[in-house]
Amino acid sequence: MAPDVLVVQDPTLFHAIDVFSGLTPEGYVLINTRRTVEDLGVAEAVKDQPAGHVRTVPATELAVQYIKLPKPNAVLLGALAAVTGLVSIDSVVEAIQEKFSGKVGEANVTAARAAHASVQAAAEE
Repeated sequence: MAPDVLVVQDPTLFHAIDVFSGLTPEGYVLINTRRTVEDLGVAEAVKDQPAGHVRTVPATELAVQYIKLPKPNAVLLGALAAVTGLVSIDSVVEAIQEKFSGKVGEANVTAARAAHASVQAAAEE
């Protein structure tokens, strides 16, 4: 009821429910989109979150690029590590490798690392 982290895989939810209800004042928001929070129409809803706590990442696009499937979960985990700092990218990579082996695991690791780097680069701008 009072999340510290919101990961929004489908930004069309913003028009259906109040996704941000209960978000803690220091909470993090990660949205799967190439669009900005302004373009999504949610800038007002997240205006009080600390600088750097609200990020977007084109996770589905990265998944298609690296995994060849529109499955953004590993991508979002890599981005989440960059946004929050609560877990390291190495921990994310280790978890992916435990779950998926071979080429599937490698592709998911590459996608997660790409998302992590993308979010870090955006934060430095």
